[in-house]
Amino acid sequence: MRRYVIKRLLLMIPVILLVAVMIFTIMYFTPGDPATIILGANVTNEQLETKREELGLNEPYIVQLGNFMGNVFLRFDFGTSYVNNRSIAEQILERFPRTLLIATLSVILSVVVGIPFGIVAAVHQYSWKDNFSMFAALIASSMPGFWIALMMSLLFALRLGWLPATGIDSWKCFLMPVVANAIGGIAQMARQTRSGMLEVIREDYITTARAKGQTERKVIYSHALKNALIPLVTVAGGSFGFQLGGALIAETVFSIPGLGLYMMQSINTRDYPAIRGAVIFLAIVFGLVMLAVDILYAYIDPRIKSQYQGRRRKAHAGQ
Repeated sequence: MRRYVIKRLLLMIPVILLVAVMIFTIMYFTPGDPATIILGANVTNEQLETKREELGLNEPYIVQLGNFMGNVFLRFDFGTSYVNNRSIAEQILERFPRTLLIATLSVILSVVVGIPFGIVAAVHQYSWKDNFSMFAALIASSMPGFWIALMMSLLFALRLGWLPATGIDSWKCFLMPVVANAIGGIAQMARQTRSGMLEVIREDYITTARAKGQTERKVIYSHALKNALIPLVTVAGGSFGFQLGGALIAETVFSIPGLGLYMMQSINTRDYPAIRGAVIFLAIVFGLVMLAVDILYAYIDPRIKSQYQGRRRKAHAGQ
């Protein structure tokens, strides 16, 4: 199992490095002079040149890229914001807990609601329950997240006045962002659960369990669902990345001071170091989440365990 974890960890490193190179390259070739952004338009050419020299902007692309990669991955320094002159790492760590809270609650809601919908659809295949569940999932997966967030804000905040439209003053402020963000995940989880359950309930051991007189509830939840959960773990892990991206949009719509709103404000003000730092940080978080999912998947799926245990036995036999 240790070799499996190390292998997955090593595969994650080049992905994060590639993301860092790509975001730096995009920001490097984006129109706009960082020195002008910092000092403003009413400055002399000498002041601009001094600032460019101070920031290292006069260096060639490859030198700037090397300095950037060294600062991020060797010194763990994302730089300083052009706008407020604060450490980008500090600002990200201040805001990320709100983004993480929205994404985590969205994943939990997707699992709690989506799996029962998928089970009902699979058990009652081709019935009105199945058709209704899959039609609702199709509609939910077709609607953009930002549109759902806007419609919920118009209905529940402006029209009915039940929930606050913006801010983080109380727990009610997180209800609409979480629900709006989770709708797409619920649809994905329901469809995947239905597909997995339909494959499992046709297996011979399910027929045998029914023949032994076990209740249908026990057959479905103790035998069928347990085996159908293996692919659902991967779906739930991938859904976290989807929900994390959706949380960034929800924060912008509902004005929640999280990482999404921070990135949007950084883009509007052309705060290049802040954009680069936020993107790399999210790439690292998503990579760690997928690593945790792979480890959990290895513990659940006996085939992966036996594969690596078999290699260990062969290695000991060879010695």
